[in-house]
Amino acid sequence: MKSTKSFVVAVAAMALAASVPKLMAADTGKEMTLTGKMVCGKCVLHETRQCMNVLLVPENGTTNEYYLAQNGVSKAFHKQICTTSGEQTTVTGTVAKKRGKEILTPTKIEPVK
Repeated sequence: MKSTKSFVVAVAAMALAASVPKLMAADTGKEMTLTGKMVCGKCVLHETRQCMNVLLVPENGTTNEYYLAQNGVSKAFHKQICTTSGEQTTVTGTVAKKRGKEILTPTKIEPVK
């Protein structure tokens, strides 16, 4: 009886673990709005070779990094955060995973007031 319960719990845990990436992938390509601290990937994080916007979003006790695609919206906002400690920002756009990183293609960036 005890081993049957253990087996059922193990199967349920594996099913849940297998479904989480699928649920996360369902949001890929869908427009979403994220709020967090926008910093420069080169000057503040020291993670990129070129200056680029990175949105740091706190979620479930960790901080997720969303690298903003280099489009006109992203480049126009970069002057406000480069070489500073960052700024609280709301970004609307689509998210895709590329080389293990979350890439956010922004359509709108606004400072949080």
